[in-house]
Amino acid sequence: MAIHFISDLHLADDTPALNQLFLDTLAAWRGRIAALYILGDLFEYWVGDDDDSSYLEAPLAAMRAFAADTPLYVMRGNRDFLLGAGFEARSGARLLDDPTLIEAHGQRILLSHGDALCTDDAAYQQFRAMSRNPQWQQAMLAKPLAERHAIARHARAQSEMNKQQTGLTAISDVTETAVRELLAAHDWPTLVHGHTHRPAHHLHDASSRWVIQDWHNDRGGYLRLNEQGIAQLPLS
Repeated sequence: MAIHFISDLHLADDTPALNQLFLDTLAAWRGRIAALYILGDLFEYWVGDDDDSSYLEAPLAAMRAFAADTPLYVMRGNRDFLLGAGFEARSGARLLDDPTLIEAHGQRILLSHGDALCTDDAAYQQFRAMSRNPQWQQAMLAKPLAERHAIARHARAQSEMNKQQTGLTAISDVTETAVRELLAAHDWPTLVHGHTHRPAHHLHDASSRWVIQDWHNDRGGYLRLNEQGIAQLPLS
């Protein structure tokens, strides 16, 4: 059976159509694929495993049901980097390190969210290093839940404003140097990532790189890996 890869769903309390698309997709794929890998930014933001937002009940329950039949893996993204053991218990998913190397259907596939490869964005890389620091995370998680939500909403609004002003710029894309260094460190496998919202297939010497399509409202895409290789497909 095929393995599917998705990324950048950005589920939130104000994205009901998108949330339903995720539920429908899990139901369609449950028991019919070998495994599902979600490579970051499953949620628009994740303020901690104690988040009791009502919109989370349906997707987490659907993930538990899915994982009972089909292996389910989730990688942290730049929006949901606080996913932890509590999330694993609530969703049935297994969290992956970034990057993670897997072997399937005769191929070596290196999985990453992709944000660490955007090395031209120095300001973001500084934030990324800070936000992955265990002490910083402990201090954030020690704040009241309401305060964490307020911080996340502010960061989300700031991000949306920046995107409206600048759009997709070169600084928000991966750099060739970072990609080549990562591929070389793992003996040149095929790289699969999301984050950039630029779905494409790129060649890098003896390796290739697949960028997964993001999801938005009632559309999205995924990568399928089977005996024939990798293909980028729209959700049906």
